[in-house]
Amino acid sequence: MQASEVTRAVAAAMSTASSLGLTVDDAIVLHDSNKLTLRLLPCDVLARVAPVADQVAQFEVDLAQRLVESGCPVAALEPRVEPRVYERDGFVVTLWTYYESVTPRKVSPADYAHALERLHAGMRKLDVPTPHFTDRVEQAQRLVANHDRTPALADADRELLGDTLRSLRRVIGERGGAEQLLHGEPHPGNVLANENGLLFIDLETCCRGPVEFDLAHAPEEVSEHYPGVDQDLLRECRILVLAMITTWRWDRGDQFPNGRRLGAEWLSRIRAALDRDGLE
Repeated sequence: MQASEVTRAVAAAMSTASSLGLTVDDAIVLHDSNKLTLRLLPCDVLARVAPVADQVAQFEVDLAQRLVESGCPVAALEPRVEPRVYERDGFVVTLWTYYESVTPRKVSPADYAHALERLHAGMRKLDVPTPHFTDRVEQAQRLVANHDRTPALADADRELLGDTLRSLRRVIGERGGAEQLLHGEPHPGNVLANENGLLFIDLETCCRGPVEFDLAHAPEEVSEHYPGVDQDLLRECRILVLAMITTWRWDRGDQFPNGRRLGAEWLSRIRAALDRDGLE
């Protein structure tokens, strides 16, 4: 979120929670990206705040409710207030249960895989309109093609990313394997370890596609404990996902810490992976 918006976003979250009868004296910023994630105290509520124009909050709230009802390992909404999207001062605010992290704790690949398998099992039972994973690939392709949005990207690197996104989108799509509702980005940053086990957060990236697309976001060891994985498809998805997240790092508006350095490193990893796997 733009620095100029942070103060207003925090105020919007605090005033929203206070108007709902929650006691709020302070707000701690836990994460700042396209939206702001706050811990409100002393009521101990997690608030997610985004500009009205850049959000899919209602989709996330509706999906979280259905997944929790199905027993899926996802974070729940705050039970003391009505589970809905609140709008204030140009922002949308959603209020969630705050979970105290268990630290120090290293999440085992087996636990990670089991939680993701449970999430996928619950998602298979839901029929909700969501984008296809190729829609997200297309967003990355448009960004690569836009020189104004990615002015620092060298021509050779632009060609590499564009070719990789285009070819792997086609190759994976032509496999014609089973597809279902996915988390979209179940990387370690979207997994909470608490006293009751693992919970997935940030459902705004949900899409449809093969489970290997989700597994490509997780540490490599996780797939060793997930049943029925198509290893060839997983390798292709890993390179595709790497190309996508590399593209985001070259967006001139990207605010990811050390994003440009990571973008350069990941370009080298893409080249190595393509050479290793014999992909063009």
